[in-house]
Amino acid sequence: MATEIELKLRLDPKTVRKLLAHPLLTSTPSSKQHLLNTYYDTPELDLRARRVAMRFRKKGWEWLLTVKSAEPASGGLAVRNEWETAAVPGVFDFAHVDAAELRHFLEQHRDRLEPAFTTDFRRQAWLLPCGESLIEMALDRGHIAARGRREAICEVELELVSGRIEDIFALTRQLQAQINLHPAVASKAERGYRLYLDEPSQAFRAKPLPINARQTPVAAFRTIALGCLEHFQRNEEGLLAGGEAEFIHQARVALRRLRSAIKLFAPALPEDFVAAYGRSWQTLAGALGDARNWDVFLEETLPPIHAAFPHNHDLHRLRNEARRRVKSARHAIKHLLALKEYPRLMVEFTAAVHALTDTVDIPLKRFADERIAAHTRSVRKMAEQYDTLDPEQRHIMRLRFKKLRYAMEFMTPLLPTRGMKTYLNTLAKLQETLGLINDQVTAELLIHEALGQKSATAAHGWVAGRHELLVGQVPELLVAWLKSGPDRH
Repeated sequence: MATEIELKLRLDPKTVRKLLAHPLLTSTPSSKQHLLNTYYDTPELDLRARRVAMRFRKKGWEWLLTVKSAEPASGGLAVRNEWETAAVPGVFDFAHVDAAELRHFLEQHRDRLEPAFTTDFRRQAWLLPCGESLIEMALDRGHIAARGRREAICEVELELVSGRIEDIFALTRQLQAQINLHPAVASKAERGYRLYLDEPSQAFRAKPLPINARQTPVAAFRTIALGCLEHFQRNEEGLLAGGEAEFIHQARVALRRLRSAIKLFAPALPEDFVAAYGRSWQTLAGALGDARNWDVFLEETLPPIHAAFPHNHDLHRLRNEARRRVKSARHAIKHLLALKEYPRLMVEFTAAVHALTDTVDIPLKRFADERIAAHTRSVRKMAEQYDTLDPEQRHIMRLRFKKLRYAMEFMTPLLPTRGMKTYLNTLAKLQETLGLINDQVTAELLIHEALGQKSATAAHGWVAGRHELLVGQVPELLVAWLKSGPDRH
């Protein structure tokens, strides 16, 4: 078994010539190959469900059988297990797979394997020394084909032949200095399956993150941070395609979770890392927040008001203005993603996360307990004084509840199970209500922003009534949360 460490970068086909003119490449001989790959799976796609990719590759006169674990990538960097051997096309011999359980799984399904999709591309490759490492850079251009559908391939892969992961990022920086190369998370196999199934792009939600008590706090942070980054990147395609509301929502949640993770683990992280990357995402997060606010206003807040007052002229103007603001907010996001600074931030952040080393000698379980306890004490104190809080303080309380919930979600594998489901459900319901209250406060601001001093009495009245109703529910929810806290079990 080999471990493949690879950084995938997509580029605009129009910029290929500029890439080929880079001094690093013009001064290094290259090789060229035509690679034809056929990926196999069962009719029910059992391999895909197991996160395994299996292909026959025609490489010149040679045929290779390759099995890969389809581990997710973050920031474009993927670390995958790979088994490859010379083979006869159509003969499924998995003797070279030295992971017994995986080999048994493949052999169980051998008789049902059939072609799913192909990738056909030409590869130009260079072996580039970088620091203490040797890196193979491959430029792939061609297409993926499945069931009569085709999708173009134009990407760069940087694979670590020997040396250190950090040198892959150093090489990427040198290339990005002259050309816009964008980290990509979807492998050719993943894209092939999507084409095979004719799946539309769907918003990607956060997944449970595989942390465990054997990790150090820094190792756990690395897992969480890269998971948040993947969460964001997998919604990027939807943002660039026009930014439907759920793509924007999930991308915003991803950045919120990432920033919360940095703050949560700050005591275990270098101060310069926290200072640099705790703020690096603010501009993009702000644009996503603005777009999300207008989406909620247009799709959730305004429709029942408009239904109640269908002939109100102010509401017609308000809806038209909200639509214009939604379109403008989406354009602002696409503009930020198109800036060369964005892919560079992705690379720099991913490199910085991988470069982190342990700075505190404390078991992860104890670290998690202490941090969650600190978050709980902070928000509990405000919850117990809720009746005396002013609107700004209640807003702060809402944000602290959100951070607490993210912390609990991150650390779920380390938490006791007794009473935790009830506690998390109570926390989620409370946070949802506080979020709806914030939506009404934001709606008041958006109405004023959209219409200025012009009248919108129906909208103001409706929002105020909804706000009052929700606020009245909070004390009971706070009492339920205070009674169900983890220290109560």
